[in-house]
Parts: sequence; structure tokens; C-alpha cells
Amino acid sequence: MRLQGKVAAVTGGGTGIGKGVSQRLALEGARLAIVGADVLSSAFNQKGAKNVGGFTAARELAKSLSEGGVSVIAIECDVTKKGQVESMINGIVAHFGRIDLVVHCAGVITAKKVVDLTEEDWDSVMTTNAKGTFLVDQAAAAQMMKQGGGKIINFSSIAGKTGYAGIAHYSASKFAVIGFTEALAKELIQDHITVNAVCPGIVGTQMWKMLARDFALPGESDEQSYQRNVGAMIPQGEPQTEEDMAEAVMFLALSDHVTGQAISVDGGACM
Repeated sequence: MRLQGKVAAVTGGGTGIGKGVSQRLALEGARLAIVGADVLSSAFNQKGAKNVGGFTAARELAKSLSEGGVSVIAIECDVTKKGQVESMINGIVAHFGRIDLVVHCAGVITAKKVVDLTEEDWDSVMTTNAKGTFLVDQAAAAQMMKQGGGKIINFSSIAGKTGYAGIAHYSASKFAVIGFTEALAKELIQDHITVNAVCPGIVGTQMWKMLARDFALPGESDEQSYQRNVGAMIPQGEPQTEEDMAEAVMFLALSDHVTGQAISVDGGACM
């Protein structure tokens, strides 16, 4: 229970990596806000729809954790909307009194070659992944400065360290997350606020289900495509898990003197 009494928020916290992070933080004793959006402004994402069910998933997870004795709330928030982000942070503070840790997991992806990208592909991915990081971190930092410290953990990607064909716009957004993380860490270092990023390799979430389908060779099943990409991209030869990402988050949540870092959890992909 190493986070006993701490207040944590996880955006995109009801599904995928965010769900794994939320569960681990709850297990470690954190009081928890699970953040998600049911409806996005664009259908250009890994689910191919505006209705993504993020808040519904957050409420379901919050209910389950609450039944297990966790102090938890679910909050609906589109991280691309400044007013909603500020209301989200204010709501957490109103409920719990402070916020010690913000883990920003919310993100989207589509897969197309640059010559085939539409403006909406570009805008949806960049707005959610880059602007969303800015808005969440900005609001979190303002609150943490008032209370005398805190920790911000963003999620980038191995695609934020190496460009990958077919997802250039996603790579651009995740490179932006790393650059923003490093710069913000320097701005906040005297305020006792650490800012870091986690860079996952291949985790079998909805995002990679979509990529496996889009990257499949002729006659190849989605599962065969997934396994081939794991073998080609991950030197250890096996995918990473939500639990791996949660372990990295815990390391950063407990580290007072690690800041401005982008830690790869990728089975050696970025060696």
C-alpha cells in the first residue's frame, strides 16, 4: 500500500493500459479518479467511431473497485476540451481535497501512409495526443503548484522515439509528448513537481487490434499479423502487458528525483 492516502487520476483509465494502471494504483492504496469520455468529436481513432464508451468503462471499473473498498470516483472528460479538463481537475480536488498524481493515458491512433492521410486523421490524432497532454498537464500543474508538489506521468510510445511507416502522424504526436514532457519538467522542477513519460512497446489493447488488422499481409489473420509484428519489433520476442506499464508508473510515482525522462517499456525495441 505504498500510495496510501495519495490522490491519483488516470485519464483513459477505464480501458487498456489506463485500466491496468488504475487497478494497480488502487491496489497500492491510492484514492482514485478514473477519467474517460463516451463520445469523442471525431471518429478517426482506433475504434473507428465517435462513441467509444470510455466513461461507461470508467464507471464500471469504479463500481467494481468501490465494492472492493477503494475510494474511487469516475469522471467524464474529453481531454481535448480545456473547460472539461479544468472541471475534471477541480472536481477531483473538490471531492478528495488535493491531487498528488496524474497519469495521462488517453490517446488515439489511425494507420495510413502519409500520402493517404486526411486532415481529420492528422487533426484527431494530434489534438487528442498532443493537445490533450498539454491541457491535462497544464491543469494538473496549476493545482500541484498551489499545494506544493505532485507527479505527472504522460504516456508516449516507442513511436515517440522512432518513426514508424504507416503511422507518421501518430509518431509526430508521440514525439511531441516527449518534448513537452521534458520541457515541462524543467519548468516545474523548482515546484517539487516531477514530469515523466512512459513509452510502451506492443501491448495487446484495442489500439494494437486495429494495427494488426491494418498491417496484416495478404492471407494473414489479425492474430498472425500481431505475432509477426511482435517478432519483428520486439527483441525479447514477446509483447508487453498493461501490468508492465503499471509497474513503470509505480516506479515514477514513488521516485522523487526522477524527472524529465521518457522510459521505454518495450522489450528492447528502442535499445
